[in-house]
Amino acid sequence: MTSESVGGIFGAIVAAIVLAVAVVFGPIGQYGKPPKPKAAAQPAPAATPAPAAAAPRGPVIREVPNQ
Repeated sequence: MTSESVGGIFGAIVAAIVLAVAVVFGPIGQYGKPPKPKAAAQPAPAATPAPAAAAPRGPVIREVPNQ
């Protein structure tokens, strides 16, 4: 047996183990997953006019007692 054939056999064994673990921990495709919810078509609400912008406010000045 050459090292190439041993490597090929070892690689096939590792690939089979990895594939088995992948199937056990995460099923392939949609199998085992809940179905995706379908988006219901809802009519757009009537456009309401934007409220008028409030007047700009000045700085807030507070009374600070002298200590």
